[in-house]
Amino acid sequence: MRGNQDGRGTDGRLRRNATVADHIVARLAQWGVHRYFGFPGDGINGMTSALQRAEDHTEFIQVRHEETAGFAASAHVKYGGGPIGCALVTSGPGAIHLLNGLYDAKLDHQPVVALVGNTALTAEGGGYYQEVDLLALYKDVASDFLAQLDHPSQVRHLVDRACRTALARRTVTALVLPLDVQDEPAVPDPPHAHGYYHTSAVPSSATTVPPEADLRRAAEVLRGGERVAMLVGQGALGAEEEVRLIADRLGAGVAVALLGFAAVDHREPWVTGAIGLLGTRPSWQMMQECDTLLIVGSNMPYSEFYPPEGRARAVQIDVDGTRMGLRYPTEVNLTGDAGPTLRALRAALGTEAAPTRWRAAIGEATSAWRAGQRELAEQAARPVNPQLLFRTLDESLPDDAMLAVDCGTATAWYARHVRVRPGMLASLSGTLLSMGGGMPYALSAKFAHPDRPVVALLGDGAMQMNGVNELITVAKYWRQWADPRFVILVLNNRELAFVSWEQRSTEGSPMFPDSQDVPDVAYHHWAEVLGLRGELVDSPDQVPGLWDRVLTADRPVVVNAMVDAAELMLPPHFTVDQARKTAAAILRGDTDRSEIIRRGLPATLATYRHHG
Repeated sequence: MRGNQDGRGTDGRLRRNATVADHIVARLAQWGVHRYFGFPGDGINGMTSALQRAEDHTEFIQVRHEETAGFAASAHVKYGGGPIGCALVTSGPGAIHLLNGLYDAKLDHQPVVALVGNTALTAEGGGYYQEVDLLALYKDVASDFLAQLDHPSQVRHLVDRACRTALARRTVTALVLPLDVQDEPAVPDPPHAHGYYHTSAVPSSATTVPPEADLRRAAEVLRGGERVAMLVGQGALGAEEEVRLIADRLGAGVAVALLGFAAVDHREPWVTGAIGLLGTRPSWQMMQECDTLLIVGSNMPYSEFYPPEGRARAVQIDVDGTRMGLRYPTEVNLTGDAGPTLRALRAALGTEAAPTRWRAAIGEATSAWRAGQRELAEQAARPVNPQLLFRTLDESLPDDAMLAVDCGTATAWYARHVRVRPGMLASLSGTLLSMGGGMPYALSAKFAHPDRPVVALLGDGAMQMNGVNELITVAKYWRQWADPRFVILVLNNRELAFVSWEQRSTEGSPMFPDSQDVPDVAYHHWAEVLGLRGELVDSPDQVPGLWDRVLTADRPVVVNAMVDAAELMLPPHFTVDQARKTAAAILRGDTDRSEIIRRGLPATLATYRHHG
């Protein structure tokens, strides 16, 4: 059903009697869209019928909730499933449900096209069932391009513009599709007449390397540094070798934003790990002490984790010039793709030997920090120390593993214990920080690479939010996957523990059970009901060998890990104010008070300082 492969001709391969919906599917295929995440409904019956007729391996992935469709479309691009993610949902409630997942794509700059059904044109404005002003509703999330398709001759130029804009601006675009228009006869070749358009399904080129003069200025700034730090984000994904070479040339240490975790080898001594509230102390310390900063493909927003203003000279590389200098006052901004820009920058730097003392100190600090984290992971807990699960996972991950991480304490332990290495894929809801993204991400990763193992890391709050439902999706599709390994770790501490620690450290408020307690659910039994495998881990004695067991299973596995809610989650730089408020919350009768004391706040802080 594809049109001409060069994108310049017509959609003449459409079948006879093709509909507008058939034309949309065919035109999207020319842009590389062959997988649609969504849930059916009468508002998109024309589209689902067209997908049923489609060729070229086009598939519709039925998820349990439209929010998942949005997350999965975003993750589809993040895990390399295709150039554009696509979500297809029905009118009214379906369109409303989709929004959260689309905002994840928008904030993390992923190209996604949303196809949203709508009330028939003949009924619009009449207060029809499920009638919602979708153009108003989607005005923000799809602000770069949003349109309603009201006539068959619009298909070519609306689909082309939606895809071109999504790719060029790395954002969300949306097409609203009235039900009756979907079934009208297709017009693959609009008339050569006034008021019609003839557009191309060819992506636009983008600037990949900055001008030579800017590269020379950046090289001059970087050559002048004796203590160079790099901050690497998702813009560096795919440029792993270039990041390593430029870091070696500069003698730099490298801190990593969570979205860019797979851009470096975390086993290297000069990789300090995550940055920010969930980051490592070596990353914070490096930023406080560096005299030069190179930012590659990151806009990590916590300004207090950058060098103090005026202490470091800075250069930034980003494909989007509008995001330059937003977090730290940079001297030179290089607009371009990370890979070719770093190669050109390295050539401009020349072959002068890099200083070694700074990098050696970074390696010593990082090694000491990681030793301290291993010590914390081995401490006794009631019943299981969650950090132990992540430390042992790090030691057991296959080289081709894909990781999907939810928002909460699971994010913290992932950031501090899992050393992502070349060949792995890993992502999360990095800017929206939405709970509930982990399971949709894992599903999307598996559909993108059905021959690779995936591990989803969730808290019990996220599992209850949508994980238990999307486990049904796993049960529906897993037999189609070439590799059945799909492991879901649920940190079952019966509490929204991340929120509890935030309240203690920022508000000085004790844990609020009415707000934070969550029911204890036998997630492993739910997996078994669905024909999957379940593992209950309620003793540290069960942790050795756990990952080898579940990563060699013949079907997806849910690990229900009964972990300690009082496990201390401290930021890399624990301020006096945070310490005072946390202590005040505990003294005010925190329901976890005795458990926190038992976990040894003084001893943990001492260990934290010793290995910092």
